[in-house]
Amino acid sequence: MPTLFMTGHSFCRNAFARAAMALALGFFNHLAVAAEGPAPDPRANHPGRAVYETYCAACHNIPGTRAPALSSLQLMSEQSLRLALTQGVMQQQGSLVPKDKMPLLLEYLAADDADTDWTAEIMCAAGDRNVNLNEPVSLSMFGVDHNNSRRMSAKQAGLSSKQLPELELAWAIGFPKTTSLRSSPVIIGSTMFYAPAQSGKLLALDIEKACAKWVYDVGMPVRSSVSYGDIGSRKALILADTQAQVHVVDAKTGERIWKANGRHDATGNITGAPVLYKDRIIVPVSSSGVGAGANPKHECCVGHGAVVALDAATGKQLWTAHTMEDAQYTGKTSSIGVKLRGPSGAPIWSTPSVDPKRGLIYATTGQNTSLPATATSDAVLAIDLDKGDLKWTFQALANDVWNLACRPDPAQSGPNCPSPKDSVLKDYDFGAAAVLAQTRDGKEIVLAGQKSGDLWALDPQQNGKLLWRRSFGMGTALGGIHWGLAIDSEYRVFAPINDPHFPELKEYVPEPGMNAVDLNTGAVLWRKSVTADCSNGRKERFNLCGEKYGLSAAPLVVDESVIAGALDGRIYIFDAASGDVVWQYDTLRDFSTVNGVKGQGGGIDSHSVFAGSGMLFVASGYGGFRQPPGNVLLAFRPKSKTR
Repeated sequence: MPTLFMTGHSFCRNAFARAAMALALGFFNHLAVAAEGPAPDPRANHPGRAVYETYCAACHNIPGTRAPALSSLQLMSEQSLRLALTQGVMQQQGSLVPKDKMPLLLEYLAADDADTDWTAEIMCAAGDRNVNLNEPVSLSMFGVDHNNSRRMSAKQAGLSSKQLPELELAWAIGFPKTTSLRSSPVIIGSTMFYAPAQSGKLLALDIEKACAKWVYDVGMPVRSSVSYGDIGSRKALILADTQAQVHVVDAKTGERIWKANGRHDATGNITGAPVLYKDRIIVPVSSSGVGAGANPKHECCVGHGAVVALDAATGKQLWTAHTMEDAQYTGKTSSIGVKLRGPSGAPIWSTPSVDPKRGLIYATTGQNTSLPATATSDAVLAIDLDKGDLKWTFQALANDVWNLACRPDPAQSGPNCPSPKDSVLKDYDFGAAAVLAQTRDGKEIVLAGQKSGDLWALDPQQNGKLLWRRSFGMGTALGGIHWGLAIDSEYRVFAPINDPHFPELKEYVPEPGMNAVDLNTGAVLWRKSVTADCSNGRKERFNLCGEKYGLSAAPLVVDESVIAGALDGRIYIFDAASGDVVWQYDTLRDFSTVNGVKGQGGGIDSHSVFAGSGMLFVASGYGGFRQPPGNVLLAFRPKSKTR
């Protein structure tokens, strides 16, 4: 599920291969290539354009791929681009660019250096910067609680279902050099602690005044959501940057308490939120090598997922639970003789759940990226909270070995893609966190949602025994259940389905929408589809509006309602009992922001829907996977509160 910047000319070297690659990546649209052309380039005469055309354009200028369009890249900061190409998920592809050409490429791609001191414009008045941590805590972590329920009572959110249909925009804050927003904040009283990913900042925002009480400089882009709790005598915020460094920050002052390495190897990312539980911080690591596999000269692959426990007081690593053993050399590619390594993959994209009763952590994993396949990929893992030992595994799909060298036609796959004889080649990982829920009779179950479109219910008392399974749609590499589930107090689980629309595939029937399922039986209670909307200028703002409009972001239950964001920028509020849409808002537009930064709404994805202190918040903009970029944090309050 990583967002990719570049794939390299050797991987996308001809039109047919590019179209096939689009299929392999789960985007079957526009195989004729003529339906979507690259946007006009305002820097066409820059000398870095030739570098881009040689090393990047073969994927970034082709519609239907996961690689962001050139227009999205040119909204990013030089720091974000450099990190991605030299140390991040695109390191292997960036290594193809000659060192003397890299500065030209970055200069051509990076956004202009305006708004360098944008935080100064958003600071509260000197007398309004006090952070009151004695106020009620609305939201302390992405999952709302250690069960990852994503459920907020009316009291907790400060909003009732009766108020939600009358929401109106209260304010918008824009972030410069930003195309994607992905993280959930902490909300305490009138203060929101929010980290707009590419900004490299953690902000203590005054919710009423829409200004910043303090700003913590992370030093590089942020990747995770923010968590909160007591560490010793201090109230602390926890988050992770794009180099998998875990930052612990004093919530009162914005001062760093400590920073420590949160990963077990040199390549891992932290995508899910680090979770504080008592004296330790539980860190999910999403290392896999899925992007590196696209490079035919890469010895694929070595990275694998893990859960790392850190001492909350010091950042010292206490234990590491690996999803597999370290990769070994297993042979050579048949076509060019490059060495192969494995096993690899089974990254953990999700936020861990904590089960204190059983002393367990539940983590969900992605697919393997090289052979041999392991029993821990596409799986739910139960890990001992004290020692990090693996207690049990439920594997939803075996032999799913896939990386970016893979294409639908095996003859067109790169040398690092396994043979169909050795892999099902699905890329059906779990990006959604496992949810610890309770049925009507008090029985605890573990819920997990998969990109296959499957919703699984497991029995933690019987080592993950399958209780029931419910399937929605056919599943694709970017379909099914993506970033989360939510449950309510009436023993329902809500499963959003993302399924993109692929008009060229007649046998494929997408089923994007929201689904309610009975926790006890797995019976479907209601289904509410979402449909495309390309009217009123939306097609001009997002030319794939007819194909990418599903629900990918983690939903949120507030009182008796379910809130979800769509890839095309729309927000939906469903009645939890009936599935009726009681409120809808389109964020795919320009916004006037309180801080003067040009505001642009876009796709809503990942962890971008949250609430607290009587307001609903949505982070609009997600430029990866050819979704519409954006840069605004939007706040909504009931009209009755503004009169």
